[in-house]
Amino acid sequence: MTQEFEFDDEIVELRAMVREFCAEIFPESVVREHMESELGHDRALWRRLGTDLGVLGLAVPEAYGGDGAGLVAQAVVVDELGAALVCGPVLGTLALAMPALVALGDENAKRELLPPLCSGERTATLVAPLATGVLDEDAVTVEAGGTGVRGGWLLTGEAAQVPDGADADTLLVLARTADGPALFAVAGDAEGLDRTALTTLDLTRRQAAVSFAATPARLLASGAEAVGAVERAASVASVLLAVESVGGSQHMLDVTVAHVSTRKQFGQPVGAFQAVKHRCANLLIAVETARSAAYHGVWALQDGTDDPQLAAGLAKAVASESYQAVTAGAIQLHGGIGFSWEGSPHLYFKRAATNGLTLGTPTQHLDRVAALALDTATV
Repeated sequence: MTQEFEFDDEIVELRAMVREFCAEIFPESVVREHMESELGHDRALWRRLGTDLGVLGLAVPEAYGGDGAGLVAQAVVVDELGAALVCGPVLGTLALAMPALVALGDENAKRELLPPLCSGERTATLVAPLATGVLDEDAVTVEAGGTGVRGGWLLTGEAAQVPDGADADTLLVLARTADGPALFAVAGDAEGLDRTALTTLDLTRRQAAVSFAATPARLLASGAEAVGAVERAASVASVLLAVESVGGSQHMLDVTVAHVSTRKQFGQPVGAFQAVKHRCANLLIAVETARSAAYHGVWALQDGTDDPQLAAGLAKAVASESYQAVTAGAIQLHGGIGFSWEGSPHLYFKRAATNGLTLGTPTQHLDRVAALALDTATV
């Protein structure tokens, strides 16, 4: 088992490579251009992450077009993407759809669907009720039944707030059947599929409302296997969102420290005042606390050393709270420019708010952690 928080030279080099790539390809000017575009991201640049850098399939086994480096390596990449506020289907494709597919037992489906996701040629998302961070089977709103063309399945129903759902090439949909829940794959151009882009607080992360009207679908898994794949995806997505929050928090801390070191009042940098130093120190504590919780969650899921829900819940709760605290502090320490559209803190503040609501709030996760760790404890 890999000892936690000891990154080898390859991981360090990977982080440096992704950071350099983001600085060159995804500067803030490009992020602003993408977030105000119709699609919300540039598919060609997303493809470069898969082809030029090969960092989209690090947690996918080599047999399915990935690198097989593990979830820790993938988390380091997401950390840097979060620091750069990269626009793209990080949540839908990288954090949700790919882990769900990897967890399946259908070898043919994995060999067909995963390679183009690893290369960035195609994108995907997961349609399942994960609003609290764990699967709620009673909240499934899509029905599957009958036999469509050539013995296939037909889906009917709708789902709101599907991450990266407006332009995903493949939708993995959890639906009800007469025999229980099942996971299906739906092509992005399938008949009866309707997608409506939603207006969101965070323009760098898009969502869509999706509806199915007798839409042809391919069965991937049913029963416990389907539920297990979605639950695994929820845990992986939670820890990846946590490390993304760490990346954004660290960037905001760096930017804020640089700002107070150069902005002057009364003939000296505002960072020289004790009160400002204390605020920056508190932000640093928040960042490091989040980093510890987030990477513990990543390692625990990779090595199987902790309960997945416990590790993921703790990581998501701590990182979300820290991200919101750091970005709020960054806005205050930047002064007036922190509230303006031209400043960068508000962009990260909105991402922090979105991350805090996606896949469960900190309160929901902490309640679950308490139930798992305390309610069953023996005095």
